[in-house]
Amino acid sequence: MFLPPTAYHMPVALDKPIILQRLRAETHPYHHALEQNEFNQALVAGNISAEATTRFLAKLYGFLQPYEAQLRRHGFGPEWQVAQRQRAHLIEQDLPEAAHLPQCPDMPDLRTRAQLLGAMYVIEGSSLGGQVITRQLAKAGINTRTYFTGYAEHTGPMWKSFCQLLATEATPDNEAEIVHSAIQTFQKLHAWIELR
Repeated sequence: MFLPPTAYHMPVALDKPIILQRLRAETHPYHHALEQNEFNQALVAGNISAEATTRFLAKLYGFLQPYEAQLRRHGFGPEWQVAQRQRAHLIEQDLPEAAHLPQCPDMPDLRTRAQLLGAMYVIEGSSLGGQVITRQLAKAGINTRTYFTGYAEHTGPMWKSFCQLLATEATPDNEAEIVHSAIQTFQKLHAWIELR
């Protein structure tokens, strides 16, 4: 689901916005820890299975459902493309039983706009890794990859758009809250994925 932290910083039409620099630096250890999950390790080792993929997708669904519910409650303008950025329904195409899966009981705080921006940084960034995962799953003959395909050829532009919007919205007053939320999102998602 995720690429190394450097992948979260594809070039954007801005001169290294401070918020992106801070997010990259300060979330690095939490992002790296999340990368060590069983699913990613199996991908790296070249022995990914359909069962491991299903388990991972089930966990993602349980996290994305409550996250997206909060996202819908906030007044993001049309430029944010919030409807397009909701991808939990793609997992329903991979896992028909998704609607009955448990949801994460310990979500990050997503009450404020700044908190949602931090969480969006994590979730939107994961779409970049999804493109790599899609190819690896195809090679392994695993068909449950609708979610990972995500925005497909629009992945790069969607990420750049998000980075630009984030950079214009971040201020000295809310930067720390955005960064803290991104860290918390990595931590809570990691804990949920590891929970058996």
